[in-house]
Amino acid sequence: MNYAYFDAPIGRLLIAGDSEAVRQISFPDHGKPVAPEPGWRESAVGPVAEAIRQLREYFRGARTEFDLPLAPEGTAFQRRVWRALQEIPYGKTWSYGELAKRIGNPKASRAVGAANGANPLPIVIPCHRVIGADGTLTGFGGGLPTKKALLALEAGRVVAKAAKAAKSAKAG
Repeated sequence: MNYAYFDAPIGRLLIAGDSEAVRQISFPDHGKPVAPEPGWRESAVGPVAEAIRQLREYFRGARTEFDLPLAPEGTAFQRRVWRALQEIPYGKTWSYGELAKRIGNPKASRAVGAANGANPLPIVIPCHRVIGADGTLTGFGGGLPTKKALLALEAGRVVAKAAKAAKSAKAG
């Protein structure tokens, strides 16, 4: 597996993949970049390089959809949820209940939340676009300040302040 780091406004992201697809994007952990798995090779080529290019455009506000080969590993249910996440339009949010309805299982809000939390390709598979039924921001692997910064970016608001808050929250 190849990996590279991308310095995003929300912190240093680890992006990993092979010659076929992007397989993982990891947020920093307590302000520090996630370490690659043993045996991975630092190399920004193929899908990993393309992911970096597209993420750079996304954070500049020049990209609203990703066009990458993705290969997230998970259960059949998780993959179904992750496919549905990709249908949430840029700048929009759905509730966990809405997402559960979209996959044809309206009573599975909690299971959908767990699958959302297990998403190995955040941002590209936009789990940050899922919120509580009452409109509140709820759990997010990158932390709520990061979720807020990503939603602000997509709403067209300046994210420098929100991104700075995300970074300082992670460091603490």
